Amino acid sequence: MPASTERTTAVVIGAGMPGLAVASELSRYGVDAIVVDGMYVPAPSQPLNTGILQRCDAADAACLQERSEILRHLRNYAASHGLDVRNTTRAVRLDRLDEVAVGTQWAVHTANGVLLADHVVVTRCGQSQLRRMLAELGIAIGQNLVAAMRAIGMYLVGVGELATPTPKEVLRQAKVVGQAISAKVYPDSVHGALTGTFAAVPALA
Repeated sequence: MPASTERTTAVVIGAGMPGLAVASELSRYGVDAIVVDGMYVPAPSQPLNTGILQRCDAADAACLQERSEILRHLRNYAASHGLDVRNTTRAVRLDRLDEVAVGTQWAVHTANGVLLADHVVVTRCGQSQLRRMLAELGIAIGQNLVAAMRAIGMYLVGVGELATPTPKEVLRQAKVVGQAISAKVYPDSVHGALTGTFAAVPALA
């Protein structure tokens, strides 16, 4: 039985707080997205699990409570707005495609099939791992990793060098990425995207 192929505007890799935050932003801007779990770094011989970065708030009870509260709001938002969140579908490989030939930039491979998308948001691996992954995909990277990734339709939310960002920083990153993708998908409504507010989570003090 051949693997199924689906086409969407964006695929968000990682179904935790960062993934749900950016998916909520994209939904608010009217951008179709599919959220899947996990991420493996592609390698010629053996796929390596990127693992989960050490959490910067591991010893901070207040920060953990804040993260938990935000996650609860995001899950409620995802359920009430019918976001396409596939918690049991894991991304196993990421391929960059010839956009001119196939009309899209990325193929996210899962055990259930292939997701084709113009934009990919990565939430589950560190910058050093991303550099290695991009090098294996044959993508030249300069000093500015984020700019290089955005140029090819790839974005980071909740990703840090040594530890994951704070909940407030994750929400800020999700807003920025949601606006950036929305501006590319709907270039005539950039002003509306830039003046919006994050509706899924109450304002944080």
